[in-house]
Amino acid sequence: MTTRNDCLTLDAQDALAPLRQQFALPEGVIYLDGNSLGARPVAALARAQAVIAEEWGSGLIRSWNSAGWRDLSERLGNRLAPLIGARDGEVVVTDTTSINLFKVLSAALKVQAIRSPERRVIVSEVSNFPTDLYIAQGLADLLQQGYTLRLVNAPQELPQAIDQDTAVVMLTHVNYKTGYMHGMQALTALSHECGALTIWDLAHSAGAVPVDLHQARADYAIGCTYKYLNGGPGSQAFVWVSPDLCNLAAQPLSGWFGHSRQFAMESGYEPSNGIARYLCGTQPITSLAMVECGLDIFAQTDMASLRCKSLALTDLFIELVEQRCADHDLTLITPREHAQRGSHVSFEHAEGYAVIQALIARGVIGDYREPSIMRFGFTPLYTSFTEVWDAVQVLGEILDEKTWAQGQYQVRHSVT
Repeated sequence: MTTRNDCLTLDAQDALAPLRQQFALPEGVIYLDGNSLGARPVAALARAQAVIAEEWGSGLIRSWNSAGWRDLSERLGNRLAPLIGARDGEVVVTDTTSINLFKVLSAALKVQAIRSPERRVIVSEVSNFPTDLYIAQGLADLLQQGYTLRLVNAPQELPQAIDQDTAVVMLTHVNYKTGYMHGMQALTALSHECGALTIWDLAHSAGAVPVDLHQARADYAIGCTYKYLNGGPGSQAFVWVSPDLCNLAAQPLSGWFGHSRQFAMESGYEPSNGIARYLCGTQPITSLAMVECGLDIFAQTDMASLRCKSLALTDLFIELVEQRCADHDLTLITPREHAQRGSHVSFEHAEGYAVIQALIARGVIGDYREPSIMRFGFTPLYTSFTEVWDAVQVLGEILDEKTWAQGQYQVRHSVT
């Protein structure tokens, strides 16, 4: 059985361990929720202060030029691009994941309306992140052109669901509940064989698992920066479009930042060439600027090293939970196979919500998703092997003592 001393040895041998010092993690807290909100880079506080006090306070309106505000979305996109297998000039950091999904889904349907107007089906999963399904439903209602959403109950059903009626296959690469990771290249190839375009939501992938959009021949991708990329609460999302498709259709949110001649102040809209057409309105600079602090840390390592540690952390967590908590009714719903696992691990327990609340009270922060799913995220940039061991011991004690049954842990909060 793995001991705490074994975990201390793993930490001593971990080449990524020094990166932890670049995060402002509270004492006495084991943070296993970076899959929902990444920890704050130490540098983010000074960066926000500089934007507010210097660039805004002293530079005022001049900072759109002198501090590079106008091009910040594109510059950050270029820094993020290597993490997802994209190239310079192909990514912008802007708006929210939901808004960017609306943009790319609209564009994809426009392209398909030209190529194959008979296609009216959007394929996704019942367990896809709800906002993705809501956006697709809302867009279908808005267009009033007979688009329908076809949802599968399990990844294994996708090959049968993608057919000659399919316009777009819209999937989250790593499932937010289970941590199941789709085979992006194979599913994209299958979709293309059927004449469908693909949209990949990388919210639980970017910064957590290696992604190569070009190798996979993907069509569109979106994702957030506030999870594994550590951009801050509600930080701007990103959007990527295959260069082969980017100029074929304009996205519908035709704001002035996406205009080819923004300050010509023309009354008609003409989209920029390339990914800049996926910009919309004026950017929230203070929040956007902090995204770079997280990307600075990624520049000190590589996704292969992060993936290796991520798998080691999640392997260890599964092993220790199954040893320490063997007498309790826990069900692992995250794949054991490395090729199908993201960077979080989920267990089902009938009192999952209360167990998570009891863990948080003990300084171990995970989160809960319906129905009865306890999620634990492992961020290789700052999670240690010893923290994994300590977290499992606390989980075991809470289950042994039924601490979760106390009244204060049964009270539902608005955010779970």
